[in-house]
Amino acid sequence: MLFMGTFHIKCKVENVSNRKKWASIPKMLVDTGSEYTWVPTLILDKLDITREKKDLVFVMANRQTITRSVGFAILRFDNFFTVDEVVFAEKGDLLLLGARTLEGLSLMVDPRQKKLVASGPIPAA
Repeated sequence: MLFMGTFHIKCKVENVSNRKKWASIPKMLVDTGSEYTWVPTLILDKLDITREKKDLVFVMANRQTITRSVGFAILRFDNFFTVDEVVFAEKGDLLLLGARTLEGLSLMVDPRQKKLVASGPIPAA
């Protein structure tokens, strides 16, 4: 079994309807085990990102269940960007770049180099 290890990236979050509202997040953990991307509530509120889904239940790695809100944001890494659902992370939550965002960015994890790389052409039906 190949152990991926962990690494962090710097990314940018933007308001979907007002791209002049953006923030840089200097340290997000790349986590292919998390479906969603988790961004600090303070940043999402500052960017006027709306809570579109409220009280979603999440199961943490320690099997604890928590509820959080989710909104829509543009996420950017280098020259890649996508629109995705983001979790309003509260104090104590990890800041995560999740699997759905990676797929939207057309990126994958290079476990040997511990970095993100282009995943190649997008499959079509």
